[in-house]
Amino acid sequence: MAEQPPAQEITDVEALRAFAHPMRQKIEQCLRRGPANSAALARELGESTGLVSYHLRQLAKHGFVEEVPELAKGRERWWRAVRGDRRFPPYSRQTPEMREALTEMHRLNLAELIDSARRFEEARDSLGPWADAALFSRATLRVDPDQLRAFFEEYIALLYRYSAPERGNAPEARTVLVRLLGIPETD
Repeated sequence: MAEQPPAQEITDVEALRAFAHPMRQKIEQCLRRGPANSAALARELGESTGLVSYHLRQLAKHGFVEEVPELAKGRERWWRAVRGDRRFPPYSRQTPEMREALTEMHRLNLAELIDSARRFEEARDSLGPWADAALFSRATLRVDPDQLRAFFEEYIALLYRYSAPERGNAPEARTVLVRLLGIPETD
């Protein structure tokens, strides 16, 4: 089982904006696969090294990424994502600036999810046993807000239970995108 870091609520608007920026989201996503330097990230993202370096510094300023000094060669800097259980204040405690940043981040995350599903469907015929691995569940719960929070905490713990480092080293292991979306029904 991977150790679950303590929950960290991000309340600083500048940190929220840094984390919600589209380019920075892509950089952080790339770094979740492993350390990289700005040149490699720039090639993968189709951007300039200078622009990627700037965004890396902004992410590092807020603790979302960090340098990996043991991989550095000369002036070349390597970076990695900082693992964390990042949370955002509940809507009732968000300022208008926080709501704006989080709304944009949620919009980008949903667009990324739709794009990931499209790419999976396009590649499915070539995925062998992984073609059967797409999970889909549609459920309805009737809970109060405290029960919903408890459900979410159990979900996070389950993610960490299955993200043990030794499991990721198995030859047949692949990265699987898991998303949870729970929206209270409105009348």
